[in-house]
Amino acid sequence: MSQQQSQNQTNDPMYHADSAKFNHGGHEIMDMHETLSTIVGGLNQCVLLRDQIQDTELRDILDRQYQFSLGEYNILVESFKTGRDPSRPTGHYEMKENNKFTYGIQAGQPKKPITQASEISDEIISGYLLGIHKETAAVKLATALETTNPVVRRVLADSIPNCIEMAYEVSIYQNRKGYYQVPQLSPQDMASLTNSFGEATSNISHQPSQFN
Repeated sequence: MSQQQSQNQTNDPMYHADSAKFNHGGHEIMDMHETLSTIVGGLNQCVLLRDQIQDTELRDILDRQYQFSLGEYNILVESFKTGRDPSRPTGHYEMKENNKFTYGIQAGQPKKPITQASEISDEIISGYLLGIHKETAAVKLATALETTNPVVRRVLADSIPNCIEMAYEVSIYQNRKGYYQVPQLSPQDMASLTNSFGEATSNISHQPSQFN
């Protein structure tokens, strides 16, 4: 774009009337494109996997998480396209699982890649679902750190805890089914490590600025 073209665009009343949607940095635009593409990929994967699920409980988890994630995706698209507050706020996902984990490792058959589609199982599908939330949380966080538009940054930041909550719900389900085992250290090692840090106090007192 030439300097004259840029000046003409800046003087265009329509540009200023709709200036909020242009309040994005270049890095932000590319990161948001990556983020939205990742979310779309995860939603598409849920649709493809749903009919392969055998356990009605896992299907219920996927359905609830899909519907919530789809609404959250629409909010993010709206705020990104307009640069303004979306028509409704980001919600808070509420899982049905409790917070109980079973700790310990039980020996089982070694895991290996499947060789045909008919071998797909609820264990594999729940693993895909957990991976979707992990990947989405990571890309949203990376994008939020580079976002200049305050609305988009807030929508991204507000949605990350929902990714965490959905991933946690899936991991608890997997743990209860024996798909996700949680090893523990010995009581002695655990106590040693949890007590290896202490609380700190500050020696810095607030001093009025010389420029005040």
